[in-house]
Amino acid sequence: MLEIQQLRTDLENISKILAKRGFTFPDALFNSLEAERKAIQTRTQELQAKRNAVSKQIGHAKSRGEDVSAILAEVANLGNELKQTETQLEQIQGKLQQILLEVPNLPHDSVPEGKSEADNQEMRRWGTPRIFDFEIKDHINIGEGLGLLDFETAAKLSGTRFSLMKGELARLHRALTQFMLDTHTQENGYTEVYVPYLINSESMHGTGQLPKFEEDLFAVYAGGKTEVKNPENDEGNLADFYLIPTAEVPITNMVRDEIVPLEQLPMKYVAHTPCFRSEAGSYGRDTRGLIRQHQFDKVELVQIVHPLKSYAALEQLAGHAEMILQKLQLPYRVMALCTGDMGFSAAKTYDIEVWLPAQNSYREISSCSNCEAFQARRMQARFRNESGKPALLHTLNGSGLAVGRTLVAILENYQNADGSVSVPIALQSYMGGLDQMVVPKRK
Repeated sequence: MLEIQQLRTDLENISKILAKRGFTFPDALFNSLEAERKAIQTRTQELQAKRNAVSKQIGHAKSRGEDVSAILAEVANLGNELKQTETQLEQIQGKLQQILLEVPNLPHDSVPEGKSEADNQEMRRWGTPRIFDFEIKDHINIGEGLGLLDFETAAKLSGTRFSLMKGELARLHRALTQFMLDTHTQENGYTEVYVPYLINSESMHGTGQLPKFEEDLFAVYAGGKTEVKNPENDEGNLADFYLIPTAEVPITNMVRDEIVPLEQLPMKYVAHTPCFRSEAGSYGRDTRGLIRQHQFDKVELVQIVHPLKSYAALEQLAGHAEMILQKLQLPYRVMALCTGDMGFSAAKTYDIEVWLPAQNSYREISSCSNCEAFQARRMQARFRNESGKPALLHTLNGSGLAVGRTLVAILENYQNADGSVSVPIALQSYMGGLDQMVVPKRK
């Protein structure tokens, strides 16, 4: 959430910056509400001062033996009017707050300006895509050929955009998770946490999923009914819980309404969780396979840091995600997202894209963002600075990595002509020494 005082003093400039993100700030509505707020606030202050002055007269009049009924009536009338203005002020402030909750973060000065992913800037590449001397298969054909990936049964159980893995593929999926957690905890200094998968609306507001992206969430209601919330529902938030779209939500909210001692910074956490997304805005993209699912697993990295150190932390966090791909020997590139392609809460984002041979392209496998104080302001997450005063923290998050997409990359990059898939050296110890998944022989 942006600082409202910044909007009050620099609205024209802020609106221009937000326009670079493709967001149109409601200037006229904001100015109208602000003018109304100022008038009512002034009237409220006047009534408070008048009531205090009149109340003092009561004591003086009583000491002189005078009738105070008229003064008491005036105080009562002032009190009634004051309640009305206070209620009006609260309603206007609520409307202003609602505007703020739907405004995205301001992009950092270093973010390239652009309208879409076509305007993102490549920062670096690592690894060389493999040259195949046989016809490349996609991960769907590979997994089904191994008899280990079953979308048909998953659809029977749950519907489209779900998967079912068996045997060695399920074990490889688990091995990837364990490998990522071990790397981040043992080599990169993260503390592993186990977090709830059902989260309250306050937590969703804190990291920016609510209210703007409610249609992308799975909401859980009393009685166990689960459905996608209607963003046009005007009855307020009726959900008891939401299924987490990413572990970023519960981890970052650990510091909601807290004042963290300076010596505890930076705080670095990692968690493996399933993630649940309705994919309401995907418009039919990646409907087949493991790329875009309603349920998928992810190892998430979160850093909570001193404001002066957040951009160094962003480079570090992206490097930690890259480390996983390097250990797995998977080619990738790092892209700096442009203003029009960044997520709602981000001030700057790097997307790490892994090479997928069957698509002959790089696809996102991790998104690493610095949210600066945007989430912290929504959560009132603060630390006690060098002067001993409370100040807003900076929060960062990134995938380290998306497990399903990493599995896709391994199946496609490590495929062999006979349909088998070699197991990356870094994962073989997690697979009981298995170095290859082979196609079962037909009886």
